[in-house]
Formats: sequence, structure tokens, C-alpha cells
Amino acid sequence: MIPVISIIGRSNTGKTTLIEKLIPEFCRRGYRVATIKHAAGGFDIDREGKDSWRHKKAGAYKTIIVSPTELALMEVFEREYSIEELVDLYIKDADVILL
Repeated sequence: MIPVISIIGRSNTGKTTLIEKLIPEFCRRGYRVATIKHAAGGFDIDREGKDSWRHKKAGAYKTIIVSPTELALMEVFEREYSIEELVDLYIKDADVILL
């Protein structure tokens, strides 16, 4: 199992800043780092009117946006997944995961 390091704290206490400092240090040491960001209030990375937004609005439960060097997967869940399930489904090649 890939080690998961959870950074926990109240809002505006420096969690993201700490993660931003940990990532390059782990990378410098040769680790492949993945992160998981929980958004309790939900989020939308898509923009209204864009093709991927239109696909989702039409009913696609999964949409992948891909370029030559990056991809983003948007998936509509029927339930909330556990961290273990997310890691098993989406993160197979990391050495460490920061949460």
C-alpha cells in the first residue's frame, strides 16, 4: 500500500503551504508524489459552455480532458469514496500520497 500522509487542520492554518513545501522535498529525494484534495463543499473545474461541460450536462458520468502532457478526469459518483478506494482506483504508481 502506498503511504498516505494526512495534513489536518483548521482553515487558513497553512496546510496547503506545508504541502507545497513537502512536495519538492519528496521529489528531490526521488519520490513520485501524488496529492488528494478533499473539497467538502464540492467544486467544479469545468467552465460553462466548454465541450467537456456540455458532455457532463448531456449525461456523461465520466469525462476525460486530455492534452499532450496532462489529463483531468471528472466523474460523477453515486457515493463518496474512501481514501483507500480512491488510491486503488486512480493512484497506482506514486511512492507517497499527501492528503
